[in-house]
Amino acid sequence: MATEIPGLAQLWHNLATWLAEHAPGDYESLLPGASEGEIKRLEDGLGFSVHEDVRTTLRLHNGVTMRRASTEPGAFVLGYSLLDVNGILGAYRDLVSMVEDAREEGEEELVVGRIADSRWVPLAQNMSGDLLFVDHRYHYAGEIGEISFGDPEYRMLWPRMDLMMADLCNSVKARIPVTAVPRVPSLHEGRMLEWHVRSAQE
Repeated sequence: MATEIPGLAQLWHNLATWLAEHAPGDYESLLPGASEGEIKRLEDGLGFSVHEDVRTTLRLHNGVTMRRASTEPGAFVLGYSLLDVNGILGAYRDLVSMVEDAREEGEEELVVGRIADSRWVPLAQNMSGDLLFVDHRYHYAGEIGEISFGDPEYRMLWPRMDLMMADLCNSVKARIPVTAVPRVPSLHEGRMLEWHVRSAQE
């Protein structure tokens, strides 16, 4: 019998509770939830409604205090920092710019739906500029993808955000790799999570 997955809001609560106890720096980086007005401003900027998973996440946490250095906390999602409404809009504009440039240069097939798309809504960003995003294309709605700039194609990591959160919660509690990528969590100075790439030999 399959184990039922808790709702997304409960999973975020579970992760925040774990962070408060084990990684207080990461916990303190979490910002209060976005207002309905801020979410509407986001949707107006995107030009379409956001997936309910994005809405739920923003209502709980409107991003984190953005890091200025890798030694600062706030990158507890696989080494990525949750974006607030302004951060989402800024990263989204960059994706749209990449799409527009590719179309102008006749390279649409190399870019659109591969390394950038106007229906990808950024969720989190690392210090290198790589992104986790929520896909809003019709046939892929709700999928969590990863863009690592320099790679020729994005990677779909989880089909839904609740599966991502359940995986993250299990990973940090048991200190085991997440299922989607070979990354293992560890605690740094008892205040923040770090994620290390596990080699094939490990």
